[in-house]
Amino acid sequence: MRSGFRCALLAATLVLGACASTQQEQDVLPEEAYYDNARKAMDSGNFNEAESNLDQLETYYPFGRYAEQAQLDLIYARYQNLDLEGARSAADRFLRLNPQSEYADYALYMRGLASYNLDVGLATRYLGVDPTDRDPGEQRQAFQDFSELLNRYPDSEYAPDARQRMIAIRNRLAELELHAARYYIRRQAYMAANNRARYVVENFPESPSTEEALILMAETYEALELDDAASDAVRLLAVNHPESDAFDDNMRFQGRDLTPENRSLLNVMTFGLFGRD
Repeated sequence: MRSGFRCALLAATLVLGACASTQQEQDVLPEEAYYDNARKAMDSGNFNEAESNLDQLETYYPFGRYAEQAQLDLIYARYQNLDLEGARSAADRFLRLNPQSEYADYALYMRGLASYNLDVGLATRYLGVDPTDRDPGEQRQAFQDFSELLNRYPDSEYAPDARQRMIAIRNRLAELELHAARYYIRRQAYMAANNRARYVVENFPESPSTEEALILMAETYEALELDDAASDAVRLLAVNHPESDAFDDNMRFQGRDLTPENRSLLNVMTFGLFGRD
């Protein structure tokens, strides 16, 4: 009797397994169906649905006729879904699997665009965060991606936009250095402030921040009683920015009084988190 029960249980298990397998096979759509569904979803702006179909297309048909195009569409769908990390990962995967593709410039551009917007676009648009206060790591990655695009595909249709974004990144990085310099000045760390300002002059000479960087260099050199170095900075400022408000009508340098920030003991001990006036 026990033997009969075991046989019945085994038969039932096999039947259920066969049904599950058959159901799974029935659930898998033809390759073209996944691709058509994804395209229709993207055309209607339903990028969640598009991403779902593209993921399934890659899962069931990784080497099919739509594989390369599906990988490209997945980059775009994730980007439109604000899954910027996912878009960047999809672009990395495409470039790794298709290094000689005629669409490699697009993948590079989208990878850079995802990095560019990863903190700047979302933080500024939705959180009201000043991007110059943030870690510039993503911006540097975007600059590297756009630079690679211009080096490898200088005639790409995406090159002009990439070039403009590189300029914006350069200016943002320069402003970030000045933000740090101002912070150090408020704490009377004049050498640290001077180093930041000098970095802008040496590495971002074409940025709009260069004028203020030279002013800060001159002022911090004066605060450090390095008169010759201060004079050199003023001369550079006069040559490159003769219209600067730092000069009076007789072109005499009018440095600001670097009054230290009035900080309480609590503010100092908590590194500026508490005890502000």
